[in-house]
Amino acid sequence: MADTNTESTNLPPRELVSEIERTRTELARTIDEISDRVNPSKVAQRTADRVRERISQIDPLVAGGTVLAVVGVTCFVLWRRLRK
Repeated sequence: MADTNTESTNLPPRELVSEIERTRTELARTIDEISDRVNPSKVAQRTADRVRERISQIDPLVAGGTVLAVVGVTCFVLWRRLRK
């Protein structure tokens, strides 16, 4: 919850105004961070970045084997359908 500092009521007016301005700035920064986290285009961009990062870490031999297996299965299925 909010941090309530009872000592701030004993501050001189200038310091109190300064504290209010600091709090307002922190609140604005927090709201900006929250809106950045929930912005659909930014969420999509972060997700795409994570996917690219994971794909770049895949071993080329494993990826090649996977592609070869998918192509092989696809060719087999097409061959069986054309044979009927």
